[in-house]
Amino acid sequence: MCSISYLFLFLINFSLYVFMCSLIFLINEYFFFLKWSILSLNSSMIVMTFLFDWMSLLFMSFVLLISSFVIYYSKEYMLKDLYINRFIYLVFMFVISMMFLIISPNLVSILLGWDGLGLISYCLVIYFQNVKSFNAGMLTALSNRIGDVAFLLSISWMLNYGSWNYIFYLEFMKNHFEMMVISGFMLLAAMTKSAQIPFSAWLPAAMAAPTPVSALVHSSTLVTAGVYLLIRFNILLFDCWLGQLLLLLSGLTMFMAGLGANFEFDLKKIIALSTLSQLGLMMSILSMGFTKLAFFHLLMHALFKALLFMCAGAIIHNMNNSQDIRLMGGLSIYMPFTSSYFNVANLALCGMPFLAGFYSKDLILEVISMTYINMFSYFLFFFSTGLTVCYSFRLVYYSMISELNSGSLNMLNDEGWIMLRGMMGLLVMSIVGGSMLSWLMFATPYMICLPFYKKFMTMMICLLGGLMGYFISKISLFNNNKSLNNYLLIHCFGMMWFMPYISTYGIIIYPLKLGYMVYTQIDQGWSEFLGGCNLYKNLVKYSQLFQLFHNNNFKIYLMLFILWIIMLSMMLLIYF
Repeated sequence: MCSISYLFLFLINFSLYVFMCSLIFLINEYFFFLKWSILSLNSSMIVMTFLFDWMSLLFMSFVLLISSFVIYYSKEYMLKDLYINRFIYLVFMFVISMMFLIISPNLVSILLGWDGLGLISYCLVIYFQNVKSFNAGMLTALSNRIGDVAFLLSISWMLNYGSWNYIFYLEFMKNHFEMMVISGFMLLAAMTKSAQIPFSAWLPAAMAAPTPVSALVHSSTLVTAGVYLLIRFNILLFDCWLGQLLLLLSGLTMFMAGLGANFEFDLKKIIALSTLSQLGLMMSILSMGFTKLAFFHLLMHALFKALLFMCAGAIIHNMNNSQDIRLMGGLSIYMPFTSSYFNVANLALCGMPFLAGFYSKDLILEVISMTYINMFSYFLFFFSTGLTVCYSFRLVYYSMISELNSGSLNMLNDEGWIMLRGMMGLLVMSIVGGSMLSWLMFATPYMICLPFYKKFMTMMICLLGGLMGYFISKISLFNNNKSLNNYLLIHCFGMMWFMPYISTYGIIIYPLKLGYMVYTQIDQGWSEFLGGCNLYKNLVKYSQLFQLFHNNNFKIYLMLFILWIIMLSMMLLIYF
């Protein structure tokens, strides 16, 4: 336990140091490209390259800050786990993989962090070893392997340029065919890692992992890797049909996740679907070319989403490991500190003025109102924002406002002081982080000139969404069977448009059945019969025939001679 405290102190101090460095780099516009020669043999060199600019250093400091609080929080959350040290090592390796990905300007070294994230995420998802965890881990791993294959193909295409340091070729690649191929592969890789449609099913399934892992995965590590990769490759997507495709798919992801969260009753899955919705928002604003805005929202979202998951973990602990929000209620009375933290994080997610989420979400929606965008995408942006507030208020109503629905033996309290202290740092950052970073990142303020109704439309959408969520929850809590009248529709919305079924059958079941059929009927079937096995049988047969000739040569020659004489005489008789 002492080592966990030392690790926490090391990570938080290192985070503050990296944050100060990022400010220096941002103010002075520094850009460091470091080469480290690992091995030099004859004329061959193995070189490791690192890219340090304000963006990579700032993101790194946020990842280290959040991971430090998550590790400290795990000290109490995973207290009864016999293998807590193994868990902490896995989480630390997860963070190291993310560091590799952030500071690498080279596709091969990015792949180290990229595959490291995929492998360790599989180990963490199946940490609680049961059937549900194994299935979720398999879905997560196989979904991400699609993106890994695309990444490997893009590495092979980069051979056309003679180097894998993509950072030098982005401007040059804009007008070449290879640009379309490489950016297409990168888009596919980022969409699988950030769970955009049609690869969205693995993100809620990954909730089988322990809650501290979910707090880390959904805030600043695994799911943000795809967004960060596209921030680096954004110049290839701008003013291109790939960017338009990404805008459509990410907008639909945002809408689908917001709709699904309103029909979900699992506490962790609601927060996971909110992550999916916010990832869709980041991807869609990124596809329009606003990289700084996407990065700003990425950092803000990391702060309050980690806090949300940590609060959810504390609630689940106290609810005797129950995650059903219908069994909660009145938590604000029994767990005031945790409820306060939870509400602050929820309001930051909704875009409550002067909290962290407000500075990024409000700016994004106002910038969208100023750009040339079709009505469908514009509707998806604002309606999905309303759905975010709707499911947030629904969650607050079920867990905080309504009466307690669980058993009377539950001892609800706020005595997990280590967990509360772990959440305290993120609470402060969720309140002041948005205003602080908006002044630092955007030195020149955005000039946004909008009509009155457009300026206040964001706030009106949020208010209407909150009221809708509150009233629908109040009605449906007592008349829950009303939803069974439209069961198929509700089931479609709640099951993410049946995407888990499609992914399970399309990625796991049918490919495995196809592989079994190919193995049994082709590899071990016709291929074996017409190939090696048949060849072996024919060789044995001819070998036995030759052996017969060899062992009985005189008799056979005599018989053949007699047969030849008889056939010759018959032919002569027929001829004459």
